[in-house]
Amino acid sequence: MTSLDSLLDPDATLTRVATGATWSEGPCWIPSEGTLRWSDIHGNRILQYSPATRETSIYRDEVEFTNGRTLHPDGYVVQCSHGHRRVEVDDAGTVSALVDSWSGGRFNSPNDVVVASDHAVWFTDPHYGITVEGEGHPGHMEYGACYVFRWDPHTREARPVITDIDEPNGLAFSPDESVLYVSDTSAVRRPPGVGNHHVRAYDVSVTDGVVECTNGRTVFQIPEGIPDGFRVDESGNIWSSGPDGVYIFTPEGSLLGHVPVPELVGNLCFGGPDGYDLYIAATSSIYHLRTAVREAATAGRSHGHP
Repeated sequence: MTSLDSLLDPDATLTRVATGATWSEGPCWIPSEGTLRWSDIHGNRILQYSPATRETSIYRDEVEFTNGRTLHPDGYVVQCSHGHRRVEVDDAGTVSALVDSWSGGRFNSPNDVVVASDHAVWFTDPHYGITVEGEGHPGHMEYGACYVFRWDPHTREARPVITDIDEPNGLAFSPDESVLYVSDTSAVRRPPGVGNHHVRAYDVSVTDGVVECTNGRTVFQIPEGIPDGFRVDESGNIWSSGPDGVYIFTPEGSLLGHVPVPELVGNLCFGGPDGYDLYIAATSSIYHLRTAVREAATAGRSHGHP
């Protein structure tokens, strides 16, 4: 079995490279700028870090509580807005709506997003931006649930593809896009033992031109806390956030190892010029760890890595 040591650079050392946020989320490497961009959700701003200068700056503020983001293969950023209750595009600083409703009702608060190789946009829609103070604006669930959606680039419409998860949060594809992983974080604000803190897998197929997600099964759960955001590497291993660091699992759910981080981890991404830099978004800070693997090729194109 693969070991944790084989996944990390021999000289890997966890290093805090940026701080000053209130709740760090949605990290994404921007290759054209050589920077890491992430959300400070409660601060209602987007921050960026430059490894070349080692400086952190404000990319934009008053951003309507953006959360997860990814790089579209065409070079622009696709991001989730809690405040606008939509998925939107940031093209060189110009922000516009991609999609904000389904079946006559607004989304709850899109949370995390990934772009597939066919340019379809997949995103989760829990209720945190309309129910949790400091993460959006108070509101109600207009379609009455929390789903995972797929936005079709041809019809320009969104359709629910997973409807059996209480509170879908992070998501990522297997390297060949045959499996979609989604975290359920419904335990986050419930009493101990109530709610879910696991990652589920779904087989992705196309029947008569319709994309379907079937055979849902739980792959792993985080013992304490929740698996918020996560990424899949080129071997199919899942790098998940956790309450005290990053947990790495095989595609079958076996734990490969744990990287301790001194703050609560919300999300992570691979990046850097060669794709071997892991950036970890944890409460107030961004941490860096050099790895021996990169993100899966499909997801790598979405996130801008080679």
